[in-house]
Amino acid sequence: AGQIRSARRGKFHQINQFLDILASLPDVEAPRGGLRIIDCGCGAAYLTFAAHYYLREVRGLDVRTVGIDANAELIGKCSELRDRLGYTELRFEHSRISEFSPAAAPHIVLSLHACDTATDEAIALGVRWKARAILAAPCCQHELRDQLHNEAMRAILRHGVLKGRLADLVTDAARAAILRTRGYRCDVIEFVSAEHTGKNIMLRAERRSSKPLPGAVEDYAALKAAWRIAPALEQLVNRSTGG
Repeated sequence: AGQIRSARRGKFHQINQFLDILASLPDVEAPRGGLRIIDCGCGAAYLTFAAHYYLREVRGLDVRTVGIDANAELIGKCSELRDRLGYTELRFEHSRISEFSPAAAPHIVLSLHACDTATDEAIALGVRWKARAILAAPCCQHELRDQLHNEAMRAILRHGVLKGRLADLVTDAARAAILRTRGYRCDVIEFVSAEHTGKNIMLRAERRSSKPLPGAVEDYAALKAAWRIAPALEQLVNRSTGG
């Protein structure tokens, strides 16, 4: 009936707010050869379809969009829907994010709730291919929870729920700090109201330099030392860029 199902209203708001932020990027334009976008861990591809439709049909841009996911069944369903809609410049690939190699460097990399270190893989892909912008809304960060160690914070770390929330914050702080060491200006924002999802944090990164931003290396080193952590993203970025 053309109405949003009540159970999907939260997702509807998430997608719309994500699109607002995507549309506000100064680099959203159509360069020669088209604007290339990759949606990492696209799942059922709500964001992939919406972004492609909005930029191409509403904004009138020449957009080439790729959605990638490790779930072959979902990719098959997304490809069938793409064919029914006739979106010839939208394609889906069955692949792990870390193993995906695009035919051409993407201008923008998206990731909406890719689980745990899959978000790191999406960010690393963007850094490796020098994407102009990376928009990543993380999900269920577990990696650093058991790494956190800070004697001054024992009163927090002894409580599981507080330790979990703190690990989320440290994880995203580390991601933002690493992006700054790779020349990206990165803001950590709430991209949608918490009433629509508790997973409402987004890393909004825009490439500004081929070198670390001022103070970025020192900030990241201090964060690592304070919590005694070794984030997966650092290893992924170093591996992908050879440095």
